Amino acid sequence: MERYVEKFIRYLEIERNYSHYTILNYKLDLKDFKGFLGAASVEGTDYLVLRKYLAFLKEKNLGAKTVARRLSTLRSFFKFLTREGYIKSNPIVSVSSPKLQKHLPSFLTEEEVFRLIEGGFPKNEMGARDRAILETFYSTGIRIGELVGLNKEDVDFISGIVKVRGKGKKERIVPIGDKAVNAIRAYFERRTKKQEAVFLNRMGSRITDRGVRNIVRKYLRMAGIKQGISAHTFRHSFATHLLNRGADLRSVQELLGHASLSTTQIYTHLTTEKLKSVYDKAHPRA
Repeated sequence: MERYVEKFIRYLEIERNYSHYTILNYKLDLKDFKGFLGAASVEGTDYLVLRKYLAFLKEKNLGAKTVARRLSTLRSFFKFLTREGYIKSNPIVSVSSPKLQKHLPSFLTEEEVFRLIEGGFPKNEMGARDRAILETFYSTGIRIGELVGLNKEDVDFISGIVKVRGKGKKERIVPIGDKAVNAIRAYFERRTKKQEAVFLNRMGSRITDRGVRNIVRKYLRMAGIKQGISAHTFRHSFATHLLNRGADLRSVQELLGHASLSTTQIYTHLTTEKLKSVYDKAHPRA
């Protein structure tokens, strides 16, 4: 199986241009499946073997989302092996994925966002950086990995746009508001280290995902905002607030960098929930 995995990973890196993080997940999933197979061959894998693997995952008490991701990895893997002629038929075609319960993403109200961003920040370089991070998150709706990957050359202060490298290393252009632009400028004016990265840690290196999460957690706590909110919540809030104020779904899809409109449609559920809430409070016979 080892050589097949190597060929598959090389395909993901070169032809599909997947990110390091995505490829790492594929490797871990395939390592788990290899451990399950033991001495058995990939060529000998059939529907019954895969059903046993599902039972094996269930015994480990893994969540439906994790099981679905493992199966998704195997679907891609066996599709590749079949297409390249390494195996005669695809054994996973008849295997169905577990049904996932759809959870609506949590989001901040507009009042909570303003309270968070307009709150107190230290009057120093780190305080200016923290404010710029929060402003940028809410202004652009970009992912945490996209934010930490920003370089100075990616921010066009005059045009008010940011070049973002998203999933699969795909680039897209995202508008950025004046308040976020001014916050980044204020941070650069205080900054002492000359690095290409937009956001740095205390040591002067590019800030990490974990560092950003810690910053967001800190200011959420200071603002007294409810539990269960994370850095990714800014992305949910960005999309929800745009739709609430009349933005069309296609535009929001482009801004978020979603490949499929169905991924963006979950935010319409949030706006529907808001409408129902307003109706329940306002209608005399609701």
